[in-house]
Amino acid sequence: MKMNYFVVGTNDMAAARTFYNALFAQSGLQSMSPSDRMTYWLGADFAFAAAKPFDEKPATNGNGTMVGFCVGGEEDVRRMYALAIELGGTCEGAPHQRGPKFSAYVRDLDGNKICLSD
Repeated sequence: MKMNYFVVGTNDMAAARTFYNALFAQSGLQSMSPSDRMTYWLGADFAFAAAKPFDEKPATNGNGTMVGFCVGGEEDVRRMYALAIELGGTCEGAPHQRGPKFSAYVRDLDGNKICLSD
């Protein structure tokens, strides 16, 4: 079994698109917006999406919920972390060696937690 896709909620699709389009600009992910409420970024064997909740209630971030992205080496982690902060994300853990992985943690504009690792 492998993960197929991951979705984070957003209350501002335009801001989410701007944030993730810029964050993923050099990743090779393809952006696709099938509707006004959802945008996908498609990889070779997975998809990541930001969506306005289907029930039309406000999007909230899950405490303990996180999505992790393998972004390359240490310098890639540092670069992506700095970019996420520049784009308005907030620090949840600066780039550092943590166990076997070099990683950094940020929250996006809606408070969704993201791990960037080697």
